[in-house]
Amino acid sequence: MVGNDWVNSYLEAILAAEPGIGDSKSSLLLRERGHFSPSRYFVEEVITGFDETDLHRSWVQAAATRSPQERNTRLENLCWRIWNLARQKKKVEGKNAKRAAKRHLLREKARKEVTADMSEDFSEGEKADVPGEIPTLSDGSNTKGRMSRVSSVDVFENWFAQHKEKKLYIVLISLHGLIRGENMELGRDSDTGGQVKYVVELARALASMPGVYRVDLLTRQVTAPDVDSSYSEPTEMLNPLDTDNTEQEHGESSGAYIVRIPFGPKDKYVPKELLWPHIPEFVDRALSYIMKTSKALDDEIGEGGGQVWPVSIHGHYADAGDSAALLSGALNVPMVFTGHSLGRDKLEQLLKQGRPKEEINNNYKIMRRIEAEELCLDASEIVITSTKQEIEEQWNLYDGFDPVLERKLRARMKRGVSCLGRFMPRMVVIPPGMEFHHIVPHDVDADGDDEDPQSPDPPIWSEIMRFFSNPRKPMILALARPDPKKNLVTLVKAFGECRPLRELANLTLIMGNRNDIDDLSTTNASVLLSILKLIDKYDLYGQVAMPKHHKQSDVPEIYRLAAKTKGVFINPAFIEPFGLTLIEAGAHGLPTVATINGGPVDIHRVLDNGLLVDPHDQQAISDALLKLVSDKHLWTKCRQNGLKNIHLFSWPEHCKTYLARIASCKQRSPKWQRVEFENSDPDSPSDSLRDIHDISLNLKLSLDGEKSSVDTNLDAEDNTTASEIKAKLVKAVSTLSQKKISTEKIDSKMPTLKRRKHIFVISVDCSATADLLQVVKTVMDVAGESTGFILSTSMTVSETHAALISGGLKAQDFDAVICNSGSELYFTASASEDNKTVLPYTHDPDYHSHIEFRWGGENLRKTLVRWIRSVEEKKKLKQGEILCEDEASSTNYCLSFKVKDPASIPPMKELRKLMRIQALRCNVVYCQNGARLNVIPVLASRSQALRYLLVRWGIDLSNMVVFVGDSGDTDYEGLLGGVHKTVILKGIASDLRELHGNRSYPMEDVTPLDSPNITEAEECGRDAIKAALEKLGINLPKA
Repeated sequence: MVGNDWVNSYLEAILAAEPGIGDSKSSLLLRERGHFSPSRYFVEEVITGFDETDLHRSWVQAAATRSPQERNTRLENLCWRIWNLARQKKKVEGKNAKRAAKRHLLREKARKEVTADMSEDFSEGEKADVPGEIPTLSDGSNTKGRMSRVSSVDVFENWFAQHKEKKLYIVLISLHGLIRGENMELGRDSDTGGQVKYVVELARALASMPGVYRVDLLTRQVTAPDVDSSYSEPTEMLNPLDTDNTEQEHGESSGAYIVRIPFGPKDKYVPKELLWPHIPEFVDRALSYIMKTSKALDDEIGEGGGQVWPVSIHGHYADAGDSAALLSGALNVPMVFTGHSLGRDKLEQLLKQGRPKEEINNNYKIMRRIEAEELCLDASEIVITSTKQEIEEQWNLYDGFDPVLERKLRARMKRGVSCLGRFMPRMVVIPPGMEFHHIVPHDVDADGDDEDPQSPDPPIWSEIMRFFSNPRKPMILALARPDPKKNLVTLVKAFGECRPLRELANLTLIMGNRNDIDDLSTTNASVLLSILKLIDKYDLYGQVAMPKHHKQSDVPEIYRLAAKTKGVFINPAFIEPFGLTLIEAGAHGLPTVATINGGPVDIHRVLDNGLLVDPHDQQAISDALLKLVSDKHLWTKCRQNGLKNIHLFSWPEHCKTYLARIASCKQRSPKWQRVEFENSDPDSPSDSLRDIHDISLNLKLSLDGEKSSVDTNLDAEDNTTASEIKAKLVKAVSTLSQKKISTEKIDSKMPTLKRRKHIFVISVDCSATADLLQVVKTVMDVAGESTGFILSTSMTVSETHAALISGGLKAQDFDAVICNSGSELYFTASASEDNKTVLPYTHDPDYHSHIEFRWGGENLRKTLVRWIRSVEEKKKLKQGEILCEDEASSTNYCLSFKVKDPASIPPMKELRKLMRIQALRCNVVYCQNGARLNVIPVLASRSQALRYLLVRWGIDLSNMVVFVGDSGDTDYEGLLGGVHKTVILKGIASDLRELHGNRSYPMEDVTPLDSPNITEAEECGRDAIKAALEKLGINLPKA
């Protein structure tokens, strides 16, 4: 709560009170309670659930009490409460200090280990970039194709020369809030704020740049009855910016568009905290949209036979960043991220206020948000920030970003030295741009006098002026929400207590729109009431304007009015992440006073159009305002500086820097050439994948060429036979890589799977192999003839085949097999007739190149081995007692480890944290009842493998039904959500529930358990499964 004068008043009252209250003089309430300990009662009972507003209310009641005895009793009780506040504050500070110290120690240890791994000297090139440099990072393997150190202007010009014929396609994502191109309802709720305006204007500005053909801004389609129908329109074309670009080519699909994707609860507008479980559905629908748009753009502007892939996918805020990471992985295109507001920073601030972590997480889903932001650091090529403060003080809190390590890695990149599989995203500061087309450039002259006194005054001027007894005085303008963080109460106090300032100026507070204060949130209402009381206290009637309503189109006119009166704009926020209003004020020739905390420092450095103040120093605020309104020469100088330098914050400047940064990325896109399926005969019996002979991997199962000797028990110890099988697998893949693979034959067979009416994906993680086989047989028994099957598992391909054979099943019963937790994808083929001991599986030749992004390989393996040894040393165990490498189960893109003691294994989140601190990007999966640990590429998973089938082969995800158990491997949650149908088989589960319980956030923050696409089968029986499918609208033919 802002304004704590009541605390001083309270303390003075305590000092003036009588020394104590004996039993004879105690209040009736205390005497009736008998033996009573006020300290114990107020520490254990009263404090529970209190906040500062309640405390203030209690003080008001105590001060208003007439009876001295009761007043003193209440003051004593309040004393205990405030004492406990101080006590709790000390505890919070202690916890914060311990947490910061632990983070520092972990980082120092990681830095030492990385330095030890890197034998190269870091003495040169570790300094921060000089202005204009655009050094870049990659996956650490090499620097081939990287741009030299040149200015952003040079980069943009070179990039434009190379790409203007390519007509780029850019995808932006901003999920929450209400987004439309015109008449934005900014301030309607906490989700519809500055971010909405920023992403719309960014899309419009990018589409006006040379070389950019189309920009899509993806958001949520909202059809709720309490919002305007415009938010339910699937597509909205944005009006182009006024631009001098004459080289821009306009085609049928060119320009900027808001594309609204339906996902989440229908007919309901929900806050961003409730959107998390529905992100997989958005990803699937957005993926389908991008695929169709890319194909349409290729037909329009491409060379034909392929697709115009997005040059980047840019997520805004954590929810859209999480979506962008998954889309980037599915499409294998670069990702860009802008946080806008960061979860770890918010968590730190709330913890410092003494709020319990559980309460914070329940209200804000903060841990889910933080994990999404960590994933963004894993997947992003570039992270765009508004200020250096955001990098140094906010991103520095994350496991996945270490500025010291980032400089070391960047230094190695510049020198052409391998980074050993380590990666840090490139942090770049690009201040938001601003539209100037609505600003009248010569509204007032250099001295602030009106050049066109005959022009009619806008209606909002009279709405403000009616508050003032002398409207000709300079206007001090503040434009912000009535939020305690905006520090408006201190501003009113500074104005009210400075008589010279009150005599020289008026104060205008634009604090959003309201009808009734009682209808506002408690926090906003509290700020407004405090301001009204201060107006009354200092008798500021006729000197302060607080209009209840204004439109977005009125804002430029409000700035003009302040400039016309030779006024000042002020942003006194305790901390301001950026400060777009300061740029708007400067564009209108209005000098500014701004907080020294956050983005305004960077803005002031560029514009030099005002003064910076400590927001906690009331006197400094009033002095700065008085100086600007009383010194005409200073006011004019600040105005001229702002108008002269404001072009540096224009959208064209922003987009030039933005596109130059995009140009510095290593461009990625799917590497295959699409083959048209329509030319194949849909009725040809040879279209089945199960008839492929000539591209089998020919993986032998035994040494003697006869019956397989692989143990079908997944929990059995691997022996030399397994090692030899691994060796044969590697040899077979090596041999195959030396041959020319006929991908056209795979393309010609794929339509069979594509034409399946339904595709059943069996992703059940069972405690025993026999249970898995029973599930497979039951599901197959239920399915119809037009149903295809995909087996999705954490086992290797040889283990999978052995398990199927042991249960009397054939590889040809499946169309595809996803192995090693999603790091391997195989299609099934007929076994060779002359050799029945081969494995009839064909590896997808494009899959590994699609998922290898930032894969650490051997360097990651060494770090994991070192981690295993540290865990064993910490627990004083012998080497190999907890984990050991499982070479037989490992592949080039899956590092497998045997877990011998699951109870001693640190939680998965701790291992992920360790890898991120080491700048190693990977996906960690505990599987097979905790007996195995699979480490795979960061954007690979079983759920992402299904999306690959859409991108590579055009398989419709909505035709899929995924079967899972009650629980499963630690990637289980990713299999539930999406556009596919999901059947949860009750009673079928692995023994990994405890490992799932170690996650940072509850399952409901990830999975939409109330989704109509998810249902349960009460048992793993034929009738139960068929009933569950019927609930999902899938009616199979009777047997």
